Amino acid sequence: MVRYVQLAHNRRVGGTTQAEVLHNFGREDRLDTAGLRRLVASINRYLGEDGADVSAPAGGGLEVTASLPIGAVWLLEGLWRQLEIDRALVKILGERRFRTDVERVLFALVANRAIAPASKLSAAEWASRDASIPGLAAMDEDQAYRAMDLLVEADAQAEVQEAVFFAVANLLNLEVDLLFFDTTNTYFERDEPDAGETPFRAYGKSKDHRDDLPQITIGLAVTKEGVPVRCWGWPGGTRDQAILPQVKDDMRDWKLGRVITVVDRGFSSADNLSYLTRAGGHYIAGMRMRDGNDLAEAALARQGRYQDVRDNLRVKEVRLDQAPGRRFVICHNPAQAERDRRHREEALTRIEAELERIKAQRDRDAKRLTSAKARERAEAAHVRAECALIEHPTLKRWLRTSKNGRLAIDRAKVKAEERLDGRYLLTSSDPHLSAEEIAVGYKALLEAERGFRDLKTVLELRPVFHRLEHRIRAHVLLCWLALLLIRVAERSTGSTWNRIGNELGRVHEVTLTGEAGRITQTTPLTAEQTSIYRDCGIKPPPRITTADPV
Repeated sequence: MVRYVQLAHNRRVGGTTQAEVLHNFGREDRLDTAGLRRLVASINRYLGEDGADVSAPAGGGLEVTASLPIGAVWLLEGLWRQLEIDRALVKILGERRFRTDVERVLFALVANRAIAPASKLSAAEWASRDASIPGLAAMDEDQAYRAMDLLVEADAQAEVQEAVFFAVANLLNLEVDLLFFDTTNTYFERDEPDAGETPFRAYGKSKDHRDDLPQITIGLAVTKEGVPVRCWGWPGGTRDQAILPQVKDDMRDWKLGRVITVVDRGFSSADNLSYLTRAGGHYIAGMRMRDGNDLAEAALARQGRYQDVRDNLRVKEVRLDQAPGRRFVICHNPAQAERDRRHREEALTRIEAELERIKAQRDRDAKRLTSAKARERAEAAHVRAECALIEHPTLKRWLRTSKNGRLAIDRAKVKAEERLDGRYLLTSSDPHLSAEEIAVGYKALLEAERGFRDLKTVLELRPVFHRLEHRIRAHVLLCWLALLLIRVAERSTGSTWNRIGNELGRVHEVTLTGEAGRITQTTPLTAEQTSIYRDCGIKPPPRITTADPV
């Protein structure tokens, strides 16, 4: 009969006591009992139970030789495997035989993006020296780039994103009846766009207000829970109106069933909305109200009573004969209406004061200045002041030039804006949704915008330390995977990733080494740290990870 020796710790679970195995020492007949005695003696000396000085361990005493943060990495590793991202990557990447496990390197890059965003060179150093990555002892920059190349090669037709999303959707039971889509830009600190007829980094209208720098356009689809579904990348300057048909076709290939696509005003052209209804699809879209759209004007002109659906939200549905099959919902936010009115009045007060100042100064100069040159200089100063008003980013919208060439407040514009205070217009093709569901569904589009904010701030999408198109696309994919993991963590705990990461960053893996051997253990968990792991369904890191007697 063969017996095995284990180091176990009894834990009370509910009303029973269960043994948790901390370390397996192997077969009893092969056990190094002398080594165990030395290890026990070293631990006793470290604890000071034999009268030794614990502040200065001597002889076989244990001392700390390494300490690496493990808490946040352990959570991401657990979610990575829980959501079967590792299996999806292995399945898509195929049998890749290299010195380093590609899947492990990709996880390290994703974890770095979520915990300590940096360049790939710094990420390799972080994974090798500053973090404990399960299954990965070390990596270098070349291995990081090789893994990125394989990732973007395997995802040429979004196979990686599709496999990952369906694994996540099945495990989390995600509802994908509503998909929210929006775009953003990320710019590059360089003077010139890429060379060639179709440059990837190119100039365009930047949503970050950096039209002076080359950029790319990024698209993101998310569920109503905020879980990212898929990302896209297009050359900088690609118009939103030209993007939506490709998004519709790409998502149709995934065969998600009945999907309602929710988009912002930038995608609400007639052609785009018509395209979204192909193959039984439907949409909820915002509509522009200030560009002279006939349908918007007709919808806003219709009379009717608003229905209160929740705090600070009233809705009114109207039907238009010139648009059969389309529904129009006018939403009104009383609190926003008050803010719009107050901001407009503050702007008009500033304009009136500045126009009055310019007029008074012009009148004074006309009376006191006698030389032509002095009057010419004074008039030039008045014109500069008027130009400053015309070019002001928020005040210029309320100004017009009168027949005598002087600036004046555009009262017609003010009156037109008054009736739009706190209002926005939605349209939908779905006949089954209520007006409230259309309004609430559109408001959830903020989840896509929140995703972009986290990509740019928490995950530090920019700066992008790459110049080749496929490396840039791989970088965006890594950020997408990191966003997926932190969203699942936030959804499970009800807390922000910043708070989760900060709290788990205090959990360390400490290695103690001495003449008797080496032992590696994690710092004790606080109640909050334990709660985070429990809420995410992840088993906490073991108290003792290795125990190696000499």
